[in-house]
Amino acid sequence: MIDTLLRKIDAMKNPTVVGLDPTLEMMPAHLKAEMFEKCGKNPEAVGKMFLKFNKDIIDSIEDIVPAVKPQIAMYEKYGLEGMKAYLETIEYANQKGMIVIGDIKRGDISSTAAAYAAHIEGTEIEGESFDLWKEDWVTINPYLGIDGIQPFIDACNKKDRGVFVLVKTSNPSSSQLQDIVVNNKTIYETVAELVKEWGTQSMGTMGYSRIGAVVGATHKEQGEKLRAMMPHTFFLVPGYGAQGGTGADLKGFFDKDGRGCIVNSSRGIIAAYKKNDKYGEKVGEAARDAAISMKADLQY
Repeated sequence: MIDTLLRKIDAMKNPTVVGLDPTLEMMPAHLKAEMFEKCGKNPEAVGKMFLKFNKDIIDSIEDIVPAVKPQIAMYEKYGLEGMKAYLETIEYANQKGMIVIGDIKRGDISSTAAAYAAHIEGTEIEGESFDLWKEDWVTINPYLGIDGIQPFIDACNKKDRGVFVLVKTSNPSSSQLQDIVVNNKTIYETVAELVKEWGTQSMGTMGYSRIGAVVGATHKEQGEKLRAMMPHTFFLVPGYGAQGGTGADLKGFFDKDGRGCIVNSSRGIIAAYKKNDKYGEKVGEAARDAAISMKADLQY
């Protein structure tokens, strides 16, 4: 899957991923009114409007953006109806040929980690296999060590899928833990060394591992340092746009060939219609224009 992702980025000349992180407040008024009238003011209505909203976004960007990244918490908030929207969004993106990164940030050990790894490995019942989640990549938390990571590595190798491990996250308070210095190294540098080591178990054919790293766009110097430390680790880069990261900030996150990253924007694209009156409630049109602008900004 790392080779597939690299080839898709190369073909589109666009190292971006759109975060499908809808909120009720983000929904266009006409869509809210339609679903509330149809279903009542309940989780079913929200799930249906999220799915319709996401399909509009996907239809508008599928030919210019290689991947989408739904954040599972935005859907879990609405229980079964939200999770139905999550799964149907992924299925729709799959049908359109887009790569799907499930932003699930799981982290546990032993049989629990193995159960979470079903997000990419699938589930077996009495000899029958089911790919219930249909995600190509997922995000995971490394802070329980290799016990929480190995089941995902095994799943990646078995199914040719991938994971992005949290290394240096984009939120401001990440420094409270990730920048603590122990034995002359920050915690995030220690995690980076582990991710680099873990990645040797799962290399693709184009120079990068299926075990990637989450590195925030809001940390320019750290990102450049991590690229030097992790030459074969592919980065998922959140924090672009709404959180302040720019294309200029990210030059050092890429390798010498302009590869090595996929950069996420969520609100900056899916809520772009709210930022300019010219779009009205044309969610897809605004998202496409924002995605095109982002692509141009990343062409350093």
